[in-house]
Amino acid sequence: MPFVSRAVPNLSDPDTSSRVIRDVLVVDDSRAQRRIFSVFLRRWGYEVREAESGVSALGMCRVKPPDLVLSDWMMPGLTGPEFCREFRQLDRESYGYFILLTSKSEKNDIANGLDAGADDFLTKPINPAELRARITAGERILRMERELTEKNRLISATLAELQTLYDGLDSDLIEARKLQQSLVRDRYHDLGPAEVSLLLKPSGHVGGDLVGMLPVNKKRVFLYGIDVSGHGVSSALMTARLASYLSASARDQNIAFRRTETGNYTPRHPAETITMLNRLILNEMETELYFTMLLADVSLDTGAVRIAQAGHPYPALQRACGRVEMVGSGGLPVGLVEGASYEDFEVTLSAGDRLLIHSDGVSECANLEGALLGDEGLALMMRDLRQTHGTAFLESMIWKLTEHAQDQDFGDDVSAVLLEFRSGGGIV
Repeated sequence: MPFVSRAVPNLSDPDTSSRVIRDVLVVDDSRAQRRIFSVFLRRWGYEVREAESGVSALGMCRVKPPDLVLSDWMMPGLTGPEFCREFRQLDRESYGYFILLTSKSEKNDIANGLDAGADDFLTKPINPAELRARITAGERILRMERELTEKNRLISATLAELQTLYDGLDSDLIEARKLQQSLVRDRYHDLGPAEVSLLLKPSGHVGGDLVGMLPVNKKRVFLYGIDVSGHGVSSALMTARLASYLSASARDQNIAFRRTETGNYTPRHPAETITMLNRLILNEMETELYFTMLLADVSLDTGAVRIAQAGHPYPALQRACGRVEMVGSGGLPVGLVEGASYEDFEVTLSAGDRLLIHSDGVSECANLEGALLGDEGLALMMRDLRQTHGTAFLESMIWKLTEHAQDQDFGDDVSAVLLEFRSGGGIV
């Protein structure tokens, strides 16, 4: 007899709830052999179906895929390996374990069976204990496969939820970028004796840089550059808050002005304004963010520029002859040290001179080797662009920064204010 029935231990498992193999399909052209297998499998708690040929077994698999197939090798019509190959082509949600029953023991025969898609072999005559052990091994493999499939399903579902959230966040950030860019409505101002051009280019959707121009009267304007620590939404919210403190439309809320006894508003010195911002950030705002700032009070009459610097990069002063010098006094960032003091310094522009107020995203722009542009690189860039003016200068500066960065994305926000002085006079 091909099925050896000796003293077999009681291998039935009363707890079948954790099984992944429940439905077993026995395929053999011998009715007696199918009957013997079925008796043991049902005793062990499995649901058993029988098929007398590979063709009929294939039809049953299409209707209801089994968890495990026990198939004889030699059968009329489809052989066991041929049936296995067709079985593997079926569309099913989970993996089906396939054991070939054979009297063949040649290595080439076993290799052919594996190539057909079989998972295991049992050599006739079959020992029930060995059969049970092979099924148990198949259980372990299928359990791992089902657990992996479930984890993949959960991962896919989680990724789909995250993608939905990301798409919503991305849409919100796009709108936030538009709002932040609207803080700098006009990028070019012709003031008559001078021109002012503004650049604001976040490294992400939104950034922590802010630039602006604030008219004082027909002969004076404030220019400022701000760089909030960090990146992203929190920094962008801080820039929006700071923009409200420097609003051109509401002088009663603008920290750069103070109200006189007559009810009029007069501008503060730049150092005084930054000192007040430092006190405000530390005492009234619950935040760990800080920012660098440069605030310039420009006289369009004389070309005199009074500047206060709070940790912001040194502004670049380019004379009409092309010579570039970095001016400034340094200073502490705003919102770091309580009681920090700031000082004004002055420069005077003559006809043809220009002043560039820029964030560290310009001077600290790095190439692939990590080399920064630096003040010398910026000075060289400005000399190369000596004949380029206004917004064209700022756009060309971005192109040159891109060349320096070797076409990689900027690691930091890039912002700048370009003041180009023609001659004394006043706002036309």
